[in-house]
Amino acid sequence: MSPQHQAFLLAIRQHLPDERLVTDPLRTLAYGTDGSFYRLVPQIVVLARSEAEVAAVLAAAHAHRVPVTLRAAGTSLSGQAVSDSVLVVIGEGWTGIEVLDGGEHIRLQPGVIGQHANDALRRHGRKIGPDPASIATARIGGMAANNSSGMCCGTAQNGYHTLAALRVMLRDGTVLDTADIDSVAAFRRSHAGLLASLAVLSDRIRSQPALEAKVRRKYRLKNTTGYGINALLDFVDPVDMLAHLMIGSEGTLGFIASITYRTVPDHPHKASCLVLFSELEACCRAVTALKDGGAVDAVELVDRRSILAIQGKKGLPAFLYGAPAPSAAALLIETRGADAAELAVRCQAIGATLAPFAPAADSGFSTDAAVCDTYWAVRKGLFPAVGAQRAVGTTCVIEDVAFPVERLAEGVMRLTALFDRHGYDEALIFGHALEGNLHFVFAPGFDSAAEVQRYSDFMDAVSQLVAVEFGGSLKAEHGTGRNVAPFVRMEWGDEAYAVMCEIKALFDPDGLLNPDVIISGDPRIHLKDLKAMPAADPLVDRCIECGFCEPACPSSGLSLTPRQRIVAWRRIQQLRRDGSDPQTLARLEADYGWAGLDTCAATGMCATRCPVGINTGDLVRKLRGEARHPGVANAVEAHLGAVLGTARAGLGVLRLARGVLGASATQSVNEALHRVIPVLPVAPSATPAAAAPLPVTPTAPTDPSTSVVYFASCVNRVFAEGGAEARTPLAASALRLLAKAGLSPVLLAAQDDLCCGQPFESQGAHAAADRALDRTGQALLAASDGGRLPVYLDNAPCALRLIEAQRAGRLDHRLQLHDAVGFLADVVAPRLEIRVQLDQLAVHVPCSTSKLGTGGKLVALAQRCASEITVPDIACCGFAGDKGFRLPELNANSLRRLKPLLPAGCASGVSCSRTCQIGLSSHAGIPYQSLEALLDACAEPARAPAPVPPHP
Repeated sequence: MSPQHQAFLLAIRQHLPDERLVTDPLRTLAYGTDGSFYRLVPQIVVLARSEAEVAAVLAAAHAHRVPVTLRAAGTSLSGQAVSDSVLVVIGEGWTGIEVLDGGEHIRLQPGVIGQHANDALRRHGRKIGPDPASIATARIGGMAANNSSGMCCGTAQNGYHTLAALRVMLRDGTVLDTADIDSVAAFRRSHAGLLASLAVLSDRIRSQPALEAKVRRKYRLKNTTGYGINALLDFVDPVDMLAHLMIGSEGTLGFIASITYRTVPDHPHKASCLVLFSELEACCRAVTALKDGGAVDAVELVDRRSILAIQGKKGLPAFLYGAPAPSAAALLIETRGADAAELAVRCQAIGATLAPFAPAADSGFSTDAAVCDTYWAVRKGLFPAVGAQRAVGTTCVIEDVAFPVERLAEGVMRLTALFDRHGYDEALIFGHALEGNLHFVFAPGFDSAAEVQRYSDFMDAVSQLVAVEFGGSLKAEHGTGRNVAPFVRMEWGDEAYAVMCEIKALFDPDGLLNPDVIISGDPRIHLKDLKAMPAADPLVDRCIECGFCEPACPSSGLSLTPRQRIVAWRRIQQLRRDGSDPQTLARLEADYGWAGLDTCAATGMCATRCPVGINTGDLVRKLRGEARHPGVANAVEAHLGAVLGTARAGLGVLRLARGVLGASATQSVNEALHRVIPVLPVAPSATPAAAAPLPVTPTAPTDPSTSVVYFASCVNRVFAEGGAEARTPLAASALRLLAKAGLSPVLLAAQDDLCCGQPFESQGAHAAADRALDRTGQALLAASDGGRLPVYLDNAPCALRLIEAQRAGRLDHRLQLHDAVGFLADVVAPRLEIRVQLDQLAVHVPCSTSKLGTGGKLVALAQRCASEITVPDIACCGFAGDKGFRLPELNANSLRRLKPLLPAGCASGVSCSRTCQIGLSSHAGIPYQSLEALLDACAEPARAPAPVPPHP
């Protein structure tokens, strides 16, 4: 660490605790990673949680001449979110959401995930304008700082045009809140010189008709190259100019502490279709016609190579599989309406517009949300999916340019010719065709000087083509970053570029805010610090470090995220191979044990957010290896009934301790003992009493047509349903519910000896897990009369384990295995009268239920029991089997946002995994019950029950 950074660190320690000042090699590498193809490792990472802390960082940076970069999610693609100096991460503590004026406006802090803003607006039928493909991961601060747009917002609804108010901190720590009259008045006094200088720059542009015309023309296109100097023309008040200059400034002018957007309608009626053209030119001419027609809300172009790249995806129209014509292209079209009638009119109008261009095939418009979501998910994941197909060791580059839409076909063909000329045969083109905005993806290797030169030559050619020949935008929505900084002057010309340089000097005269981003004096900055992507493990080598997985990870904020685990493992493997830095290697390996392996929940929810399905948990399980004590696991599996009895006895001791010492004191003693003896589990505050024994097993089905085998998981045989005093097992509610539906449950003999094997598998005790699985499979086959009766599995993780095992051929194919949610929704609910009993209900969809694909059914059943439901975006609660007892900080970390997400008046929740319910109840402050208990309380037998579906 340099002397300046050491002095900075000493100064900033007066304002932030050491645990939020990161200097170790593992975490600086991990936090320093973004979605771009640049690798800079910061010397210090600051996890700032308040304006006061950011102000302290800026003051210390100024005092010690230390460059500072501020970033949020790090999904940026052009190198604007990396630093080799001080990186300030904005996330925790910056997640405030305030819906205003009945949803007409929304005030957001920079750490809010874009999708969470839309979730808050959904009940008002509104959304924010920007809609980048990364909206489920990207945070508002980055979206504003990059002027993100996306597939549907075009230019009219981007951050610049929907900005209502801004709270911004300048380099000197001054805060301007444009929504606060007093703040604006004070700023006019304290920064009169700055505002006057902006007015002078505005007058300079207006005094040059050719320059003014150029600025206005270029911003009719999507354009994020350089600073948004259209602000100097669009507004008269320099305060408004300043606020709008901040949009798209990429952290080079100041820190956006909050933003208020004017929201836009989110029409409930939507339809999407896919249209294939045999000729690219006809496809592009159709785009121009669609833009003129005005009935479309989004049009995405997918070129022939992209069509080939998505053919492994399920749910697409048949005409997209097979070999497309040599110059084929497709359009993904979305249209919306205030009601079904308007939507139908718009769909018909679009069809009429397309007809003269003779499409080769057309899926027709679908209003099925699942179908539409499939189409758009494929498009949103195209960049990472393409990147995943690259050769190991190469990186993935995505650029986005904008051509005048009337020259779109020519632009696509000229770009394709450049790919061919420079040998990038894998390159694909896709993008927001309605705006002439094209993304192109290719996979260069930066492992030699020749490859770097090839990339340099290609970028020079692209810049000449787009910016000079076509008068387009080198950056349409991804931000200038480092990659296009050397080409800003080429695109804009000397006069406009001089204005941009003066803007940078006005706001950041010392050049300490995100240096070399947007404005750089280094003409080769785009060729430096290129990211190496060395092989690490085939399980994760496809990762392009986009970061889409991070919001689903329960250890994010506690240790490492999936992206960070992969980045660190790549570095470890690289250092092992080249032997260049044994000291750093030893430190990385030592720290990776806890941060990379121990704290990974390994539930695989990262795979559900990853466009190519990478399950980092698979890598973690592989690296953890076999169980340390397989003999113990074998003994537990062989004597499971006795072990479960001991567990129930332990719960009895816990209940007694709570009665004598009180719940709070017992919790404190338990946690203190756990710190001294880590193997001693921690019982969360909502840990229930032991469950009473299951009812006596019937000897045979009473009526095969209505019989169902009920398999009670070991966790539901141990833990009671309800609070600390209740001893009622979940089975009691489930059996009553089945009876109300006219079904006859069949219980297995000696259930306490049976287990799906998941607890053993998660500990690496594979032999014990396999024996448990086999034993359970044989018992289920016998109880179900050779598979003739359906099997009801009452705990989601167990259901997933058994169903996946059957799919893999490890259980008899005759077994009819049903997870509880699916069976209740498809078989039981149609035979019941379900009435609303609750005003508010929180719903948690467990990881296993998401993977089984029945999360929607869980939500739908919950909706029938409550007037209003809330489904917080908690992809994984972090309890992860027994980790909630062994590593309670993981569960606490994952659920730290839960309580604030629950609406006022919400007094209960529902889920379908017993351990999840324990963790949720402990951290939400409200009880979470099983789905069976909820339905049992809300349902009565139907007067005319639906027939039981025939068993397959």
